[in-house]
Amino acid sequence: MENEAIFHSDINDPEALINEFLAQKDYFNDDDKIRIKKAWQLLIEKCGDKKRSCGMPYYLHPLRLASILAKSKLDSDTIISGILHTIRDFGISPEECGKIFGEQVEKIIQGTNKIMYLPINSKTLRQADAIRKMIFAMTDDVRIILIKIADRLDRIRNIRNLEPERQRILAEEIIDIWAPLADRLGMQTEKNEFEDLSLKYTNPKAYTQIEAIVAQSKEERADFLASAVKKIQLKAEKSGIAVTITSRAKHYYSIYQKMRKRNKSASELYDLLALRILCSTNAECYTLVGIVHSLWTPLDGRFKDYIAVPKANGYQSLHTTVMCEGKPLEIQIRTYEMHNMAEHGIASHWLYKKGTNHDLVEADKLEIFNKLQSLKESLLTNDADFETLKNELLGDEIFVFTPAGDVKKLPAGATAIDFAYSVHSAIGEKIVAAKADGKIIPITKALQNTQIIEVITNPQAHPTEAQLGNVKTSKAHQKIHSWLMANDPTFSERIALQNAAATSVEAVPADAQAAASLIQASGKRQRKKHYKKDEEHPEKTTRIRKKILVQGEKNVLYNFAQCCNPYYPDVICGYVTRSKGVTIHRADCLIYQRIPEKEKRSVQVSWEKDE
Repeated sequence: MENEAIFHSDINDPEALINEFLAQKDYFNDDDKIRIKKAWQLLIEKCGDKKRSCGMPYYLHPLRLASILAKSKLDSDTIISGILHTIRDFGISPEECGKIFGEQVEKIIQGTNKIMYLPINSKTLRQADAIRKMIFAMTDDVRIILIKIADRLDRIRNIRNLEPERQRILAEEIIDIWAPLADRLGMQTEKNEFEDLSLKYTNPKAYTQIEAIVAQSKEERADFLASAVKKIQLKAEKSGIAVTITSRAKHYYSIYQKMRKRNKSASELYDLLALRILCSTNAECYTLVGIVHSLWTPLDGRFKDYIAVPKANGYQSLHTTVMCEGKPLEIQIRTYEMHNMAEHGIASHWLYKKGTNHDLVEADKLEIFNKLQSLKESLLTNDADFETLKNELLGDEIFVFTPAGDVKKLPAGATAIDFAYSVHSAIGEKIVAAKADGKIIPITKALQNTQIIEVITNPQAHPTEAQLGNVKTSKAHQKIHSWLMANDPTFSERIALQNAAATSVEAVPADAQAAASLIQASGKRQRKKHYKKDEEHPEKTTRIRKKILVQGEKNVLYNFAQCCNPYYPDVICGYVTRSKGVTIHRADCLIYQRIPEKEKRSVQVSWEKDE
């Protein structure tokens, strides 16, 4: 809820606030409470009467953030780190915090600082360096990203205190980055709140319309839902299954997405409400879906089994939509344990257990952390690399099958090339065709959920630059990119040139346009630097392009490299390409010097002498 009133105490009374916070959380032992109070007192001592731009006390945000973390019953080290997550603003280092509160708090605050002060938003996160730092921090300790998500959640809840432009920027950042990330971590409650509050500021008209329709629909359909709940309960009791059934309005952003997809207003959508059935075991879940389908006709293609095939974020549930009294009704069926995971995601691994040690989260049980670990050391050289990574980590996913029945999870939009690389890199390199459900499909066509994919290979085939632009997984992108860098000089030359230009841009602390102009000017200076001697001798100002001898031979196909643009009498080198003959570079060309294993394909070249 926006601007949620978490505390009832006077916000100008720090002692009353911390006492209320601790009274609300009954899972802390006495030692935890002493340490948390100590962290709070340190914050109060350092920030004093400092106010934020909205006029609120500085310390209020850290305590609200800690309250969000405590709602998921996270351990005291996480709560303390949340309270002190911006303590460096007052000259207190993580090491100093570690001396007071222990090594775990020091590590969490260090990791949090790595990303807390990054300008991560929908624009700057396109920079590969920003996502790399976030990945490093996440894979060090998942509690770091939980603190960052709590920070963003409190910011969006209190967005009305910000300037209009900052409201828009924050709302876009939340919807572009943090809502998908919360979803990937299985934090459905946070994800839904992120999306709904962001929608309120990115499209207030749609938000207001949906809010009114949902409120009206809920009241009008109360009897309809009560009748459906009663029928399910009676059938479940006869089968000896104890259930808890709740009705819920779909969150506003999902309704908004349906409006856009179906090109309808909220008033034209019927499936705005849903039922959730909770039970004790997996077997009961499947019995209950049978009961539901015996009561009402299921809609074709709307049954999804996320118990047998969980989502990458660990989410498990059965989903079905039935026609109930002439209206579509969505029903979710899951165990209580699955529901806890669905509500709190990765945070549910941190549930406090009194009298036991707090084990680190078992990140290897979540697929996203396996991906993050494998990508931690990977190279993100440009925007295309970043977009591939971002889409894979934060985008939707599909499930497809090998002919042997093995399940492969891929990002939405993935192609047969992605599938081939997910099976084995050697298969990806040799793919020439593919079949989906027995029918030939283009290898660049987006795959669909539940298809059975068969890959056709050829030992003479190899990766191409066209394939690079049609893959969605980071593994396929990286493998193809690496092959092209090692085997296609034209590609490697262009990438090296782009990287050199990017390095020049980063080195200049001016605006992008000025930096680009400077690079362009420096390129002109590089091509003209051989004129300096000629200026002293006007008779030599004419630069010419003589013909080239390759290994002393005439009539060999060659071309002049655009990166250094050699002219006679520059000292030159030659490099054999796969499709354009020999490329001629100046011997001092940086691009040529950076070509991997260039010695294996370099040849002797010279300017043809005048006869």
